[in-house]
Amino acid sequence: MSSSPEGQRALPALFVRSGTSNGLVLRASDLPLSASGNGNHGEEWARILPAAMGSPDPLTGRQLDGMGGGISSTSKVCVLAPSRRDDADVDFTFVQVGVRDGKLDMEGNCGNMSAVVGPVAWDWGYLSEREKRGRIRTVRGMEDGGMEGEEDEEEYTEAFVRVFNTNTSKIIHARFRVRASNRGIKQGEGKRDGGGESPQYSYCPSGNYAMDGVPGKQSRITLSFIDPAGAKTRRALPTGNAVDVLDLPDGSTIRASLVDVSNPGVFVALEELGLRAGKANKLTPAAVEADEPLKARLEIIRRAGAERMGLDPEVESVPKIVLLLSPDLRSGRETGDGGGVEVDIRCLAMSMGQAHKAAPLTLALCLGAAANIEGSLAEQLRRKRVDGTGKSSSSIVIGHPSGTVEIGATFDEEGNIVSADLHRTARILMKGEVYY
Repeated sequence: MSSSPEGQRALPALFVRSGTSNGLVLRASDLPLSASGNGNHGEEWARILPAAMGSPDPLTGRQLDGMGGGISSTSKVCVLAPSRRDDADVDFTFVQVGVRDGKLDMEGNCGNMSAVVGPVAWDWGYLSEREKRGRIRTVRGMEDGGMEGEEDEEEYTEAFVRVFNTNTSKIIHARFRVRASNRGIKQGEGKRDGGGESPQYSYCPSGNYAMDGVPGKQSRITLSFIDPAGAKTRRALPTGNAVDVLDLPDGSTIRASLVDVSNPGVFVALEELGLRAGKANKLTPAAVEADEPLKARLEIIRRAGAERMGLDPEVESVPKIVLLLSPDLRSGRETGDGGGVEVDIRCLAMSMGQAHKAAPLTLALCLGAAANIEGSLAEQLRRKRVDGTGKSSSSIVIGHPSGTVEIGATFDEEGNIVSADLHRTARILMKGEVYY
C-alpha cells in the first residue's frame, strides 16, 4: 500500500475483463493481514476493497466513485498469492463486493473471474522459468472449435497453471495461449547443448475464439474444475435427493433440485412457478428486474433451498437460484440463443438479487452436472443427445439470455464427477494503482 502526495491511499492493481465479468486483481502481499491472526482477512479488507470499487452506494447503486460497474458481475475482486501446496501454483481468493451495501462475500467462487487467474499468475512470476519450461506445449488446432485438418488450422504455444481456489478449497487447471518475447532467459541447470538462451513466454490474449456475451475474438482459456462436487457442502446432492420439495412461508410447496458442483445452486423448473410458456419467451433479465413479486418469490425459494442444504440463507452469493426452461422455449434475445447452436437446456439465473444477463459460470458448471444426474429437474428437461460411441452425451449446451455456453463433464465408472470443463477469454484492461 502507498499514499499519493494528496494523502490518498493506493495499492497496485490490474483491472480486467474475465469471461463476462469485470474486476480488480490484487496481490495478497499488498493487502493487510488479519489483525487477529486467524487468517480471516474480511475485516481488514473491508476498509479497502469496497472503497476501491465505489461501495457502499445505497442511493444510486452505480458505484460511480470506484471501479465497479453497478451490477454484481462488475463488482468483483481477485486476490492472488503464490501457493505452498504441492498441487497448485497460485492461491486465489474471490471477493464479491456488495454494490449498495459494500459487504464482502467470500463464500463462493466466480467461474468467470477464474479465467484470468492462470494468465496473471504466469506473468507475475508465480512459476519459476524452469517450471514454466515444463508447462508449455505446442498445440495445433482450431481455437474456434473447427474441425482438425482445416486449412486455417494454426499452431500456437499453450501454458498450464494449477489454481487453488480458497473459497471452495478446489483445484482448477487453466490452459491458455502464450507467446515468446524478444527478451530471452539464460538457461540454467539442465540446459542442452552447452548453453544459449530460452525464450521468455507471456500470456497472449490474441486469438480466434468467440464467446457469447463478449464482442470480438480472443485466445481461448480452458478451465478444468477438478473434483468439483461438494464445493460448500461436500456432496453433489447435499440432501441425497435429485429433487426436494421445499416448504415456503406462505404454506405452499415447490419442487427444486439442490446441487453443489463448483458452487451450490437451487434449480427450479419454470412451470413450478406457474409461468406459462408464452411468458417464458419474454422472460428476459430486464423483465425479471421489473417484476418485483417474481423476484421476491425467487428469493424466498432460494432461502428455503439454502436452509435445506445446510447453508446460511443470509449469504446472498450461495446458493444462487436458477430458473430452468425447456430447450424448446426461448428466453433472452428475440432472435434466439446461440446463433443456430442446438441448445440442450435453457436457464435464467439470479445473482446477488439481480437477474443475470448471461449465466454465472460456476452455476453453468453446476447445471451441466445436474443435467447428468438421473432424476434431477435439469435431467428431466434436457435434450437427450448421444456421443460418437452411441452413449448419452455428458456435454451440455446451455442457453442463457446472452447466448450459449457448453459444459463438458468427465465421470468415473461409479458416476462421480471427475472434472467439469469449459472455455472462456480474458484480457487485462489497465495496470497501475487503485485509490481507496
